[in-house]
Parts: sequence; C-alpha cells; structure tokens
Amino acid sequence: MTEKLSTAARDAMLGPLFESGWVVVEDRDAIAKTFQFSNFIEAFGWMTRVAIWAEKWNHHPEWSNVYNRVEVILTTHDVDGLSSLDVKLARKMDSL
Repeated sequence: MTEKLSTAARDAMLGPLFESGWVVVEDRDAIAKTFQFSNFIEAFGWMTRVAIWAEKWNHHPEWSNVYNRVEVILTTHDVDGLSSLDVKLARKMDSL
C-alpha cells in the first residue's frame, strides 16, 4: 500500500521537481506542471508514452490537452495527498 509522503520525504523528493517546473496546487496536496510541445502530435505522443507508464504503475494523472499544451496534476487519491508514486510519475514525465 502506498503511503502519504512524510515531511522529511517531501523536502527531499519534491525539491528537484520544483526546480524542473512543478508547483504545489493551491488548496490540495498535489503538484502540477504544464508541458509545452511544438504541435498537437508531439503533445499527444508524449501523453501516449506517459499513459503506458501510468498504466504499468497503476497510477494515473489528472490531465488535459489543448493543442500543444498538456496540463498535469498529480496526487494519490488512495492516501488523499502526495505519495512516492506521484514523484515517480513526475520524474518519468520530465524524462520523456
């Protein structure tokens, strides 16, 4: 079972994500980032690659796509907040 991030884990794990553009969602224990691409095909292709990992890890993002932009919110509903799964998926999104 996944657990909510402790204060110590939060500091250690979220810092690098904030440096790469992730932000805390106001009024939620969640992180968000907007990814910008050259066109719709690149944005949708990236979403497809992320979807494969999300399904493999059984951890799915809240996201929306408009043309070349994908807005993502990550939180773990089972623990009502951020978990290591959110950090893992955020890192994967950044690497793709």
